[in-house]
Amino acid sequence: MQSASRPLRRWSELDGKTFFLCIGAAKCGTSWLHHYLGGLAGAVVSPLKEVHFFDTRYPEAALGDMEGMARMRLKWHLEQGGEALDSPTYRASVDRVQMGYDENAYFGHFARLCGPETRAFCDITPGYSAIGVEGFKEIKRFAQSQDVRLRVLFVMRDPVARMWSQLRHLEQVNPANAIGQRWREAIVSAPLAARADYAGIVTAMEQVFAPQERLCLFYESLFGEASLTALCQFAGLTFAPGNPKERHNETRVKTAMPEGLAEALQDRLAPQYVFCRERFGAAVPDSWAA
Repeated sequence: MQSASRPLRRWSELDGKTFFLCIGAAKCGTSWLHHYLGGLAGAVVSPLKEVHFFDTRYPEAALGDMEGMARMRLKWHLEQGGEALDSPTYRASVDRVQMGYDENAYFGHFARLCGPETRAFCDITPGYSAIGVEGFKEIKRFAQSQDVRLRVLFVMRDPVARMWSQLRHLEQVNPANAIGQRWREAIVSAPLAARADYAGIVTAMEQVFAPQERLCLFYESLFGEASLTALCQFAGLTFAPGNPKERHNETRVKTAMPEGLAEALQDRLAPQYVFCRERFGAAVPDSWAA
């Protein structure tokens, strides 16, 4: 992790705006949210969707080398040349690589994207859910360096269904993950366990972020008017209906669940169901299995 002792540059372009972070969870509609927020008046989202800035500062929680991936993405753009160098994603890719060398480039990226009409700028990176109390304190430090309103959203989904979707997605990204054969080691890996630990994530949020700075919603009801209204009010944006039928970054691998995995996940994730029902009560969707 980079040193926290150096003062951060103040970006006047961000003054008075909402710094909106969606920290996950993975496979809980965050790609849909990126598209939805990007279409709202007054909202700015990064062209990268997942910026992966704060989580790369805590590599023990990472699922891969995000700095290396950022450099590979920029290299791809440079190799394409032509129109690829005129795209918003190319300029964002330049910004992202710079973040690995200069932490001021993080807010500089959003300062470049924001205009006078911007009310909220948004970083939607599910990997942030795994960085714990110290990582959340780092987010807080960054927010306090600017004249912004910090708002942190965490979305939860039925724990077993969410984990199964993430396991299939990992196989989609890299067939070598072969979930059918490797699920036993996958479900006990530290980065995946951290992402599945709703109790730990919510408790860490409560420890670091003030009540007005944090919001928890549920995937199963996320796309409805009530949740989106709450989200927009939280971010300081004007509500507009979303299209729940749209799919973004849907997991295409449809591997059948291996024998024994459902029981293993139910056993491993049982405390998460208990925690959520104790903490959120009737807000927990009826469809949650355990």
